[in-house]
Amino acid sequence: MDDPLSRNRLDEEESPYLRQHADNPVHWQPWDEAALDAAQATDRPIFLSVGYSACHWCHVMAEESFEDEAVATVLNDSFVPIKVDREERPDLDRVYQTICQLVTGGGGWPLSVWLTPEGKPFYVGTYFPKQENPQRGNVPGFLDVCRSFAASWESTSDRDEIENRAQQWTDALRDQLETTGAEGTGSNGASESSGPSASERTADDGGALGTVAKAALRATDREHGGFGSGGPKFPQPGRIDALLRSYVRSGTDDALSAATTTLDAMAAGGLYDHVGGGFHRYATDREWTVPHFEKMLYDNAEIPRVYLSAYQLTGRESYATIARETFDFLAREFRHDEGGLFSTLDARSEGEEGKYYVWTPEEAREAIGDELTADIALDRFGISAGGNFEGRTVLTIDASIPDLAATYDREEREIVERLEDARRALFARREERVRPARDEKILASWNGLAISSLARGGLVLGDDTYTDLATDALGFVREHLWDERDERLSRRYKDGDVKGEAYLDDYAFLARGAFDLYQTTGDVDHLAFALDLARVIVGEFYDSDAKTLYLTPADGEALVTRPQELQDQSTPSSAGVATRLLLDLDAFAPGENFGDVAGAVLDTHANRIRGRPLEHVSLALAADERTRGGTEVVVAADAADRSDASVSRESAPLPGPIPLPDSVRESLATTYLPDATVSPRPPSDGDLDDWLDALGVTEIPAVWKGREMRGDEPTIYVCEDRTCSPPTHSLGEALGWFDDAADGAVGAEVESVESDVSLPDVGDEE
Repeated sequence: MDDPLSRNRLDEEESPYLRQHADNPVHWQPWDEAALDAAQATDRPIFLSVGYSACHWCHVMAEESFEDEAVATVLNDSFVPIKVDREERPDLDRVYQTICQLVTGGGGWPLSVWLTPEGKPFYVGTYFPKQENPQRGNVPGFLDVCRSFAASWESTSDRDEIENRAQQWTDALRDQLETTGAEGTGSNGASESSGPSASERTADDGGALGTVAKAALRATDREHGGFGSGGPKFPQPGRIDALLRSYVRSGTDDALSAATTTLDAMAAGGLYDHVGGGFHRYATDREWTVPHFEKMLYDNAEIPRVYLSAYQLTGRESYATIARETFDFLAREFRHDEGGLFSTLDARSEGEEGKYYVWTPEEAREAIGDELTADIALDRFGISAGGNFEGRTVLTIDASIPDLAATYDREEREIVERLEDARRALFARREERVRPARDEKILASWNGLAISSLARGGLVLGDDTYTDLATDALGFVREHLWDERDERLSRRYKDGDVKGEAYLDDYAFLARGAFDLYQTTGDVDHLAFALDLARVIVGEFYDSDAKTLYLTPADGEALVTRPQELQDQSTPSSAGVATRLLLDLDAFAPGENFGDVAGAVLDTHANRIRGRPLEHVSLALAADERTRGGTEVVVAADAADRSDASVSRESAPLPGPIPLPDSVRESLATTYLPDATVSPRPPSDGDLDDWLDALGVTEIPAVWKGREMRGDEPTIYVCEDRTCSPPTHSLGEALGWFDDAADGAVGAEVESVESDVSLPDVGDEE
């Protein structure tokens, strides 16, 4: 029989990260039954290495250690070495990342964990140099650590100590990731109710949001933007979102200032790609100058959403430009020919981090050609002889348009036009460089985040190109990763290969994307798919005894603990996104008890949310929505003919979508309604039969019942916390019906004003 430990088995995997290590002398194994059985059969400890293809320090550790014969000998002889792509196995990453954070106070990638044959951790860290190196910090050498544990495992007394530690750490993991009972509100634990009473909602008005916003304000770097007093700086779009919401709710200028200062700093610094659009993973410094250069789909999905919100609130066209350029980057660099969206771009090209993105003055001048235009561009983007990154320059916004106009005695319009020319020239020259590698996995979860953001972008920016991108991405995922017959979702598609059961983030993020796409397009098929996914969330991920949502399904692989994902990390908390989703969908399928489930989860984790709000922003925003209730915008209008060949449902043809009237689209584009559900529906209740069949419900939901089109024009109904406006043909008129005191909670419509931020209309670690 084939001995799996006799060779490196990663050449059988489709993950680009795993295949990067297929030629290592280390006999890497994937995390599968064969490898785990071999660990038990040979009684060897496991060395687990978790990373992803665009991770810079993963590359460094591979070159220093995993390509080294001496290291390979120790790992092959004394351990079962297992490689995991954290993007394919978020459950494993969450479990072992948690113990890393508990033990070391930090985490990130590469994640290095030593386990017993049963998978219990006994030593953990992130990057280890091959040999101890004071220049790399007080970190022991990887080879020494491996040799030490290889010897200790063979010693009876030392092994007893290792196994005792492993059990203690496993108990701590279970306590951290599974325990819920002590966190609930009230003496009887989690409540069964779907939400607080009206009086409780009034008494606790804004509590969860206010707590998050106050914590975010305390953490804000007022000088350079972002959160924390040093580097690295991560984008943290959830915190920015909370600050924007808090400003509308409370009118506190500090909240808006903190949000816009951060957005301006991110857009002006090296975190943003000023030539090609899109955001890098994070900045290494407090000033946002030098990024880690990898580009992730999830960042470029989540970040544009807060720029769109800031655009609606301030009218600053520069915010719309950043969102638009980021979406254009996704369409150009991340789109599969059939519509799905790829995962990452590497930080490195030709073996050097950032080489694709940085410039010398000579390179920029040669690319631009015209001397005056080159002078202006070099001043604008701070391109200097000394550079700001290893002798070359990461482009930043170093001079404002007015200052450049004064310096060169030119009209501002001419400065902008010359910068547009310069950017096009730099982009064309950069296209001739060796490109960073692209990880072409298509993940259900990250595509869901992008679908949601693109759908919103199509509405706010008034550009159906982005709506079409979202529709194509959703169609791709449904075709390749959704099994309609069994109603189960797979996690990953790569070159025709489908792998992995889906996790809570896959179901929740994709359902959110489908629901948001319904709100933009009025296509009931998207709403029906969101409901299908929500039913699986409740059936497979909700534990009615613990009253919580787990990351893994009930019938998923048994690990040392069953993780919950309550905290926001590099992506939003899957439990938080799922909870808000269930609150929103409860109005469309009241018999499904979605609201009860959401309420129970929020009650279970209420103390956790209050005690550490910045770690639980997504759950806190869900709690805020539950407390206040959302805003419902129902639009009754005539259906369009369905000519969408991408609809994949096997049942009878679906009714046509309900396009939002132009006047409603225009109002929604400029009106900030953060908790609103926009719900297009057919003109009369009698026309709803086909919609109800598509949704799998038997009665007209209250959100639609009686809210019919009046006369020959589309009719709008707006409800806020069970108080509704009269039917009208104007969204602005419906919103204006509410009194001034409630106006901030309902929405804030502003006129467009020019930004005072000089941005042109051109475009590893946790």
